Amino acid sequence: MKPRKLVFKDGSVFEGYGHASSKEAIGEVVFNTSMVGYQEIATDPSYKGQIVLMTYPLIGNYGVNDDDGESKKCHLEGMIVKELNNLPSNFRYTNTLEEMLDDSNIPLISGLDTRYITQKIRDEGSQIALITDIDTPLDECLAKLNAYEIPHDQVKSVSTKKRYISRGLYAKYHVVCIDFGTKMNIIRKLNDRKCNVTILPYNVTAKEVMDLNPDGLFLSNGPGNPEDQVSAIELVKELKDKLPIFGICLGHQIISLAYGAKTYKLVFGHRGGNHPVKNLATGKIEITSQNHSYAVSNESLANTDLIPTHINLLDNTIEGVKDKNYPVFSVQYHPESAAGPEDSEYLFSEFVKNMSIYKGGKKNA
Repeated sequence: MKPRKLVFKDGSVFEGYGHASSKEAIGEVVFNTSMVGYQEIATDPSYKGQIVLMTYPLIGNYGVNDDDGESKKCHLEGMIVKELNNLPSNFRYTNTLEEMLDDSNIPLISGLDTRYITQKIRDEGSQIALITDIDTPLDECLAKLNAYEIPHDQVKSVSTKKRYISRGLYAKYHVVCIDFGTKMNIIRKLNDRKCNVTILPYNVTAKEVMDLNPDGLFLSNGPGNPEDQVSAIELVKELKDKLPIFGICLGHQIISLAYGAKTYKLVFGHRGGNHPVKNLATGKIEITSQNHSYAVSNESLANTDLIPTHINLLDNTIEGVKDKNYPVFSVQYHPESAAGPEDSEYLFSEFVKNMSIYKGGKKNA
């Protein structure tokens, strides 16, 4: 542990203590309000390009384990905490958070006023910042920050490079998953519902999908601006009337863009495990897990074949849509619940129901 600092592009400096990797890290600082789930957050590919600030003041107290990761390594650029606990108390833990981050060469900084930084982001929006050594000159830090450009290839860097399969017990359905940065618990939820899942790279073609003769298409979560995913948008345009489709997070945004809707960047995004979402069909309120910087424009849905199904009760942003005519639907939040509440897992069952109807139609054709 040695003194390090967090420097924002506006010149703000916050001094603390460095842990895990000693490398410099630069990225967009975002905050997550979850009280637990730091292992799932650190291993979520959707955080590629971002430095994640945890608002809960004590992080690391239950360690990390071999089962709860959402991918095989950490993808975020860095982590900020108020207090780091390196002496976990949990019978399941196999490593500390610091050890896990160090294995992926990710720096962590502690001892900062995370409440103040959170308020700064809420007031001013997400900002680019640098984690560096305490003695790095400020002008050098600002030069690096001013030269930094937000990358547009985050999905490419986290997507699988080749096809692989995850099999469900007594599987009845075959799902093709387009991997923009898939969380593993999404695959588990599909496997639990008797689905074999073939995971494909982000840039596959409609022909490659249909050649696998799937019963349904799943579009995963992932990092970055959804407008960058041109090939995926075209994929949905080609397949929206041919297969049941389900999208989560980035997948939701890609579906919306494919139908002609628009997306925009939120001021500071939605990240946490307690966001209230209203199901417009049932009137029920779901407490949801969220992690996204972009949203679908409410007004832009008017001239499309999509209708809203869910809204966020904190800011009335769109949280779900479905096709008026075909079995295509998506949600902005994370129903796979890793980490987070389990109010929305029924959506996976709805997808399976759509596949059952589609598969029955194929047999009778």
